[in-house]
Amino acid sequence: MKTLKKTGFFAAFLLPLLLLLGYWLGNYWNYTLIIFVFVCIPLLDTLIGRDGENISKEQLATVAADTYFRVVLYLWAVVQTFILVWACYVVANEQLTSTASIGFLISVALLTGGIGITVAHELGHKKSKTDQLLSQFLLMQVCYMHFFIEHNRGHHVRVATPEDPATSRKGEGFYTFWWRTVTEGWQSAWHLETERLQRKNLPVWSFHNAMLWYVALPVLFCVVLTLAISLWQGVWSVAIPKFFILQSIIGFSLLEAVNYIEHYGIVRRKVTEVYYERVTPLHSWNANELLSNWFLFQLQRHSDHHAYAAKPYQVLNHVEESPQLPAGYPAMILLALVPPLWFALIDKRLETWEQIRKQQQLLGE
Repeated sequence: MKTLKKTGFFAAFLLPLLLLLGYWLGNYWNYTLIIFVFVCIPLLDTLIGRDGENISKEQLATVAADTYFRVVLYLWAVVQTFILVWACYVVANEQLTSTASIGFLISVALLTGGIGITVAHELGHKKSKTDQLLSQFLLMQVCYMHFFIEHNRGHHVRVATPEDPATSRKGEGFYTFWWRTVTEGWQSAWHLETERLQRKNLPVWSFHNAMLWYVALPVLFCVVLTLAISLWQGVWSVAIPKFFILQSIIGFSLLEAVNYIEHYGIVRRKVTEVYYERVTPLHSWNANELLSNWFLFQLQRHSDHHAYAAKPYQVLNHVEESPQLPAGYPAMILLALVPPLWFALIDKRLETWEQIRKQQQLLGE
């Protein structure tokens, strides 16, 4: 892998620096990070262009095993935790204006939700127990620990089917999808965990139930954080739990916005009354903008990820045959927030994909 591309995965660490800079400058400068993510990155994506280069078969094993790429993820976990604790201290001690508070809140959520959940997602797919625990620790910071169950044991099995809460349907606006995926995803995680316990003849209402821990741990984390900072400053602060909950909601909403754009309208063909065709790179939207892929650890090469979930982010391939989004995730998230614009642009691409799939199925038959 080229040195430039390898070091490019440190791009995400620019975002905490922009948060700190905006806070230091004060007031409207607290929107610096937001403007960078949703204005500067899409513009730079357009100027820099796409990256169609894939790792060669000869390099694949070496690059996949390189610990450098895992260290980058570990460092992010440390930085994010520091930023979140510091942010809670700030809201407990500083009298930010309403305008500054909103900018500061969204900026923190962009780190914990936009990047943090991306890192948690990557670590959650690894076999190492350490990596999986770190994944859950990051998800705890946005009150979305059930994602660890639902994503790995639910979404990857049912993606691109009506049974998957995280697959957005054709004609379904983001806000409708948000409510459905948040509520049904939670219910699905409970169902999957209950099934696991029943297979092992373990009681559902016991410490063996991961979902009970996933409810308790974010609450405990918030309580400890609030107590520690309140004792440090000598005054009880209700601003901390309020801030923690709000940044969590915005953070996991960013995740669901990403799910929305990654899977919108894609449906796998049913081959029997029970089973669907195998997941391939044709069953997720792909985006290959070089810069935004650096910031998101190549999450935008989502088609290859769903076809081969165990592949680490650094060796994910660009698949030209996959349905392609017209821009990177930052721009597409903004578009998804305005459903009429989203439908006008994406439905045409979806219909093209549907026609290609029909032709392929006819040829296959």
